[in-house]
Amino acid sequence: MSGSPIEALDLAALLCSRVCHDLISPVGAIVNGLEVLAEDKDEETREFALELIKKSANTASAKLQFCRIAFGAAGSAGSQIDTGDAEKISRGFLEDDKTKIAWNIPRVLMAKNRVKLLLNLLLIASQAIPRGGQITVDPVGEGDTIGFRIHATGTNAKVLATVPPLLAGETGPDSLDAHRIQPFYAHLLAQACALKASVVMDGEAVVVSAQ
Repeated sequence: MSGSPIEALDLAALLCSRVCHDLISPVGAIVNGLEVLAEDKDEETREFALELIKKSANTASAKLQFCRIAFGAAGSAGSQIDTGDAEKISRGFLEDDKTKIAWNIPRVLMAKNRVKLLLNLLLIASQAIPRGGQITVDPVGEGDTIGFRIHATGTNAKVLATVPPLLAGETGPDSLDAHRIQPFYAHLLAQACALKASVVMDGEAVVVSAQ
């Protein structure tokens, strides 16, 4: 049985908490780096601090760009988002030396909620491979009713026990917090797109889908 609808104010507050949680680490690192620059005169230490600031600023920027579309009202003047832009911010946020993305979604203008759903499914897939790996993003169907299937493979790939019921909307609002709100929000987006979202293990791969 699906959980009770969450109040709009509670949803907004929890999503804001989630975004703030994601940004605390890189912003905190920037502050620490600036403090080192202000207090330490050792050239090697200052170079290390500058590298830390640069890396952390890039991380914060990538997270903000991703969250702007995944959780926010990016492009609110229109009802569609370019999937090419979604690919770019996804690679900027999730790809690194350990994690690679194979993006097989065609470049089109797609309904905003469907793009937001895709990004939220990607986030769930990436969290299932904490040591990195391969994420493959495929379309299911085409046109206005398009869905998505994402395969994530990597060392110790696994699905957290709390995520499937959240993604299926089987968790009541009273048990939601800033850590659990994201997969539940993905469920709400899937519901708005007339799709059913799920996450399962398929052998050693994690499959996150909405169709």
